[in-house]
Amino acid sequence: MAADKAPRRILVVGPSWVGDMVMAQSLFKTLKAGTPCEIDVLAPGWSLPILERMPEVRRGVVMPLGHGEFGLGKRRALGKELASEGYQQAIVLPGSLKSALVPFFAGIPRRTGFRGEMRYGLLNDIRPLDKAALPMTVQRFVALGRVAGAPLPEPFPRPKLAPDVANQERLRAELGLAAERPAVAFMPGAEYGPAKQWPLAHFAALAEDLAQQGFQVWVLGSAKDREFGDIIAAGMEEWVINLCGRTQLGDAVDLLAMAQAAVTNDSGLMHVAAALDRPLVAIYGSSTPDHTPPLAERVAIRYLRLECSPCFERSCPLGHTRCLHEITPASVMGALAQLGVVAQPLVTRTR
Repeated sequence: MAADKAPRRILVVGPSWVGDMVMAQSLFKTLKAGTPCEIDVLAPGWSLPILERMPEVRRGVVMPLGHGEFGLGKRRALGKELASEGYQQAIVLPGSLKSALVPFFAGIPRRTGFRGEMRYGLLNDIRPLDKAALPMTVQRFVALGRVAGAPLPEPFPRPKLAPDVANQERLRAELGLAAERPAVAFMPGAEYGPAKQWPLAHFAALAEDLAQQGFQVWVLGSAKDREFGDIIAAGMEEWVINLCGRTQLGDAVDLLAMAQAAVTNDSGLMHVAAALDRPLVAIYGSSTPDHTPPLAERVAIRYLRLECSPCFERSCPLGHTRCLHEITPASVMGALAQLGVVAQPLVTRTR
């Protein structure tokens, strides 16, 4: 390829949450649909398995700092190291000042991002953020891949992760997952807090009815969610398999790709399931699907829109969490029927 036809090299400073990283793929697809480019993503180490399943990303560059850590010296050193990569543009997705430092130290000539936290000088393609015009997180990401003021592509591209087939075969063998019984994945955790978590008793009642319909249930999450999985599986361990803490993030991606459907709180794994085009029931409490909906076709949202919702609090400020308790297992079973996963809704029991 002639030098004047070489693809642009772009460094994207990625977000620090699983769901946001998945949604960032819409930006990567937008960039790829424009002029030829190569995309590297500066991101936390945990996110590399997600990036590896995005064909638009050339490579992930690990940010050697924890979430919230300023680390000016490390950011300067990383910037100087990346200066030799020849990036023509950096796109900074987080709104913090510190997130704009590495592209600045790398001397990347065009540094794009929203105004955010007083980043004048660090960014030189700085955009005002009109939250009313761009209410959804994914819209804000995609907008940064366009010329300032240009309309968003219609429709904008949705995330689509590519599972690792070899890893799927390994997981099924090592975890003892029955191939002859279809699986519904449950994601009962929510990193943000209990105001985003559907009651475990509701998950358990739903699991019981799914088991009676011939499904196995895989409970996915981190080691912090293991107790949740134990509660859901109690007395049904033959068909409800608690995988919390037994898998890595990349494994969860590949397991979700094998599942018949997923039932989830508003969480990072909800966005992973959507990006794998799994039939998905997404349950919202303190947050709202107006800002961070799952980006897929086969989705049923359960959200009550109570007068106190959305509050965006970690714990219910009124102490009742009605926004979640009043979403019944029968309602979620009905959503699974609507999606064609189960033949018909059943009356779920209270365990």
